[in-house]
Amino acid sequence: MNSSTDGKSFPIPAGFSFSAVTAGIKASGSPDLALAVADSGASAAAMFTRNRVVAAPLVVGRSSLRSSRGKIRAVVVNSGNANCATGEPGLKAAQDVCRQTAKILGVRAREVFPSSTGIIGVPLPVEKIINELPALIQAREESEAAATRFARAIMTTDTRMKTAGAQFETRHGRVTLFGVAKGSGMIHPQLATILVYLFTDVSASAPDLRRLLRGVCDTTFNCMSVDGDTSTNDTVLLLASGKSGVKLAASGVRAAFGKVLAEVCQSLAKQVVADGEGVQHLIHLTVEQARSRDEALRVAKAIAHSALVKTAWAGADPNWGRILAAVGRSGVAVDPARVSIAIAEQTVCRKGQAAAFEESRAHADLSQPECEVRVSLGRGRASVRFLTTDLTAEYVRINADYST
Repeated sequence: MNSSTDGKSFPIPAGFSFSAVTAGIKASGSPDLALAVADSGASAAAMFTRNRVVAAPLVVGRSSLRSSRGKIRAVVVNSGNANCATGEPGLKAAQDVCRQTAKILGVRAREVFPSSTGIIGVPLPVEKIINELPALIQAREESEAAATRFARAIMTTDTRMKTAGAQFETRHGRVTLFGVAKGSGMIHPQLATILVYLFTDVSASAPDLRRLLRGVCDTTFNCMSVDGDTSTNDTVLLLASGKSGVKLAASGVRAAFGKVLAEVCQSLAKQVVADGEGVQHLIHLTVEQARSRDEALRVAKAIAHSALVKTAWAGADPNWGRILAAVGRSGVAVDPARVSIAIAEQTVCRKGQAAAFEESRAHADLSQPECEVRVSLGRGRASVRFLTTDLTAEYVRINADYST
């Protein structure tokens, strides 16, 4: 797989065009309205937030996917305004954007998928969006440059765009996958404050895409956390144009596609966490020797969401006692006398007690941009890998004045 981040080349799958404009939603004047179009249509599958407070575009998008039976022709994304907690006017605004986009493209409104990201509780300036739709649609291109503009326009507190791409060869032809994400704060499983759009030219049905996407999300976007908050607008959307002529059902294609889908999503997940608000250290947390994956995940979340653990990581403090305490309050019936903890290559806690280790070396390891932390529960064979971060004063500064 060829993965890419800001400034690097990535493959664009056949059948998709992209554009972005400035609609005046963001006070900064940065581009804030983006479009992706599948002129011949695409099969689609999506995963959404599990927050019970759900933004208007998610309500509309879910309904459209059901009524269109997973067929999408266009995706319209605005940043700077979440269109959440905006009542019936918010729903109407999302529907109006879809209807007007569909009218210009000559497609059905249910084939247009809306997304929004930004501040909650502020009415969506729908007229600004609708006024810019003709220019947005006219500007679309099937190019890497246009896809880059799309990626930049969906950013909010992100400091850099997040993209990843992959290609693989089959005896039936070449398949391309391209993904773009936004996310920096409010990052927590199911799903996080993330918008993720995945575009591929493989030929697949919506139900097949849904099965693949659900499994991949469980091991990537649902195994990461910055601050423990779950957003109201989270969306992961997978679109397949079929333009490669390679069928997912063909021999060997499903396994190969599943592999690159997981790799692209893992790359995007890592980029999101690494760009977390105020983040200085990315932690690769492994919880192993659990009785089940769910048990391991429960412990990982308890550690990853502990303010005491995260602030210790911010100071590169190898305070393993905070990690052990988080394990103990996870709700899993661990035996403390069987728990061991390692920071990088050093065991710092063995069977629930201090192990002899070089503190200065552990401090140096935690001071690196990325560090491995491993927790062994001594209960079974299940494990989970989880991406998380430290918690810094910069995170507080960013979020203390987010709406002002």
